[in-house]
Amino acid sequence: MTTFDDREHAFENKFVHDNDLMFKAVARRNKKLGFWAAELLGKTGADAEAYASEVIKSDFEEAGHEDVIRKVQGDLGDKATDAEIRAKMQEFLTAAQKEIMAEE
Repeated sequence: MTTFDDREHAFENKFVHDNDLMFKAVARRNKKLGFWAAELLGKTGADAEAYASEVIKSDFEEAGHEDVIRKVQGDLGDKATDAEIRAKMQEFLTAAQKEIMAEE
């Protein structure tokens, strides 16, 4: 193998690894968002856990995160604004990425 082939292989591996980490971070973000929303809805215990799972699953409806926002926004109604939900999503994504990097 040439040096070019080695570099190409390394870049491919890094791309796969980075995508895997982002997938995990987004799933963790969605779980955190689900628990946050569940708390606003007055859900605790198994109900909160089930709701967080629903939020995670809602992300598979379409590409991007708008499906998650629609789900949470629809469930919360006037308990949180669109801006608050988006801010929490960003906050939870940052926290999830830090947690995952610490686990590496």
